[in-house]
Amino acid sequence: MTKASSKGGSLRDKLDGNELDLSLNNLNEVPVKELAALPKATILDLSCNKLTTLPSEFCGLTHLVKLDLSKNKLQQLPADFGRLVNLQHLDLLNNRLVTLPVSFAQLKSLKWLDLKDNPLDPALAKVAGDCLDEKQCKQCANKVLQHMKAVQADQERERQRRLEVEREVEKKREAKQRAKEAQERELRKREKAEEKERRRKEYDALKAAKREQEKKPKKETNQAPKSKSGSRPRKPPPRKHTRSWAVLFCVAGGLVACRVTELQQQPLCTSVNAIYDSALQGLRRHEILQWVLQTDSQQ
Repeated sequence: MTKASSKGGSLRDKLDGNELDLSLNNLNEVPVKELAALPKATILDLSCNKLTTLPSEFCGLTHLVKLDLSKNKLQQLPADFGRLVNLQHLDLLNNRLVTLPVSFAQLKSLKWLDLKDNPLDPALAKVAGDCLDEKQCKQCANKVLQHMKAVQADQERERQRRLEVEREVEKKREAKQRAKEAQERELRKREKAEEKERRRKEYDALKAAKREQEKKPKKETNQAPKSKSGSRPRKPPPRKHTRSWAVLFCVAGGLVACRVTELQQQPLCTSVNAIYDSALQGLRRHEILQWVLQTDSQQ
């Protein structure tokens, strides 16, 4: 691997004012660290070497104003090549470049550009033109910058479109997830309400059964049992005046014995017969009927 320092001392020794010539040194890599230590070297010539790539650190050499990379074997430029914002003159003649990085559009100070003898993309080659003289190279710089700005805008729109699509997909996914969560919450809420209603009904049923149980003894003690038809029980029939009739039968039997038998001469039968005669006379005046009724009412 050949470096500039091996071709005759340090880079500082090669510095001539603000120009540093590292051409024709068979370089296959750029001494970026050494170049970064020489901010005065605003003009850098790396032509006629064997460079195939430039490291990304090369884009940190923002002090460069003029850069010659012609007649190398560069296949592409670093993606952040646009960081060289102070670059005004760029020679890329006779390399192997097909496209330029999108960041190339950020080289707003670029006034001169040569892209001849590169296998450029047809659209880029048409924009770059021939660059056969100073005027054409200036036009090349202007047209290529405009073209790269358009490419950058197209890529930015495409990036925004993809981001928008991704956002829409994410929104739909989130909306679907929210709908699913809301459905699950509603289902849990409904199940909870149904469980609460079931428990409430069980509670009301238990309370009603308890109240019914508490009322049952009171009905048995305070209310007479109803008949099968639901009507009130009949009152017991009034007691017959059995005592009065028994007395009458006894008196009648004694009276018959005293009237028709041999006992009529006995002192008791004499009295009975006398009472009978008196009663018979009173019966004719309905006095005996009133006496019977009064006797019953007193009993």
